[in-house]
Amino acid sequence: MCLLQLLLLPVLWGAPLARVLSYPLELPETVTVQESLCVLVPCRFSYPWSLGTSYMFWFQKGADTAHDPPVATNKPEQKLHERTRGRFFLLGDFRTKNCSLSIRDVSMGDSGTYFFHVETSFSEHSYLDKMFSLKVTALIHKPHIPIPETLESGCPRNLTCSVPWVCEQGTPPIFSWTSAALTSLGPKTLLSSVLTLTPWPQDHSTTVTCQVMFPTTGVIVERTIQLNVTYAPQNVAIRIFQGNRPALETLQNASSLPILEGQALQLLCVADSNPPAQLSWFRGSPALNATAISSTAILELPGVGTAEEGEFTCRAQNPLGSQYLSLSVSVVYPPQLLGPSCSWEDGGLHCSCSSRAQPAPSLRWRLGEGLLEGTSSNASYMVTSSSAGPWANSSLSLSEGLSSGLSLSCEALNVHGAQSARVLLLPGQSQPRAGWVLGAVGGAGFMVLLSLSLCLVFSVIPFGYCARYGPLGISL
Repeated sequence: MCLLQLLLLPVLWGAPLARVLSYPLELPETVTVQESLCVLVPCRFSYPWSLGTSYMFWFQKGADTAHDPPVATNKPEQKLHERTRGRFFLLGDFRTKNCSLSIRDVSMGDSGTYFFHVETSFSEHSYLDKMFSLKVTALIHKPHIPIPETLESGCPRNLTCSVPWVCEQGTPPIFSWTSAALTSLGPKTLLSSVLTLTPWPQDHSTTVTCQVMFPTTGVIVERTIQLNVTYAPQNVAIRIFQGNRPALETLQNASSLPILEGQALQLLCVADSNPPAQLSWFRGSPALNATAISSTAILELPGVGTAEEGEFTCRAQNPLGSQYLSLSVSVVYPPQLLGPSCSWEDGGLHCSCSSRAQPAPSLRWRLGEGLLEGTSSNASYMVTSSSAGPWANSSLSLSEGLSSGLSLSCEALNVHGAQSARVLLLPGQSQPRAGWVLGAVGGAGFMVLLSLSLCLVFSVIPFGYCARYGPLGISL
C-alpha cells in the first residue's frame, strides 16, 4: 500500500487527519498594545497539506469554526466578525506559512485570546494548543510639540503637533488647537498639524493646547505648552512712597510731583518686559552716554530740598528696546515771613511785609479786628500788594485811626501753613512789647512765641512804639 493510501486511512475511518496530527505554530503568548494604536502579531505555522484551495483564519477563543465568523481571514467573501471588520487583517500567505495578524485602531473590547485555523480542500486544523493573548491598556502617549525657546512679539512662528507613535494604516486622528494668541492653521498631514502663531506681549505665559482625537475609539489625548514671548519694555510706571506708608500714587505719564520740603521720598520704577528690563534713574533727560544716578529700580531722596527740584527720568531697557518715563519734582514749603518793618513818615505809619513760600503765599494785614487784604484803600489807610515767583510783598500806610493798644499784624499763608508777625502800639512805656505767632503746618493748631528784645521809644508821639528782632530778622 502506498504512503498516500496509508495517510488517508484515518479519513476513511471517519476521523479528520488534521485533528489526529499536531503541527507547530510560532507566535508570542502575550501581546500588549495601547488603545487606539496598531499592533502586528508575528506568526509562522507548519502544515503539510496544501492540496487544492487553502485558507487561513483567526478566531477568538471559544468560537465554533464551523458556524461563528472569524476575526480575520484570507478567504474571499467570508463574513467577518462585526467588531473586527476593517481592523483585523491576516497579512500572511499559505505558501510561505506566514500567519501574521495586523490589528489597527485597537479598542479595549479587543482584549482576549485568539487562535489560528487552516482549511484545505481535504482537511482543516485549529491550533488550539498555541494561542496568543491580546492585552489592551490605556493610551498614555501624548502629542509631540517642539517647544521654541522664545517667541518674539509680532513675529509669526509655526508650531507643529505630531503623533509619530500612531500607525499610518489606522484611521487618521483629528487635530484641534486652543490658544489665546492670534493663530491660523497651516499645512496638515495624516499624523501632524501646523499652527501659525503671531504672539504679542499679552500672550506671554499663556498656553497653547493641541488636542488629538481618535474617531474609532473616541479616545482624546492632548499636550499643552506655555509660551515664552520676548518683547521690549512697556507700561513703565513710577510708584511714589513717603516713609513706610503705602504707595501714594502710581504715575504712568510724565507729570509733576509737589513734595513738602524736608520730607523723605522714594521712587520705584516698574516696567513690563521679557526678558526683565534693567531699570536705572537719571537726572533730567538721559543723553546717549549719560551716567545714571541710580542703577536700581529705586531712587532714594532722604530729605527733599531745593537742590532736588527738577526732572528725574527712569529708563527701562532690555535687548529689544527701551522706554522712558520722567517725573518733575517741585519742593513746596510753608510761608517764611520777613517783616513787618514800620516807620513814621509824613504824620502816618508806614509798614512793609514780605514772605517767601511755595506755592507763593498770600499776604494780608490785620488792624485791630479788621482785615485788610489785597490792594485796597480808603481815607485812613492804603494797602499795596505784589508778587513775583515765590515772593509776595505788601505795604500798609495808616494816616488815621491810630490809638493806644492798637494791634497791627502781617499774615502770610498758603496751603502748607501760615505765619504772622504782630506789632502792639502801647501807651508811653519804656518797655513796649512785640510778639510772634507762628501757624502750624496743615492748620493743626497755633503756637505762640513771645520774647522781648530791643525797644525804641519815640517821645514825639503820645504813645510808646516797640519793635523786636525775631528769628527771621523782622525789625520795626
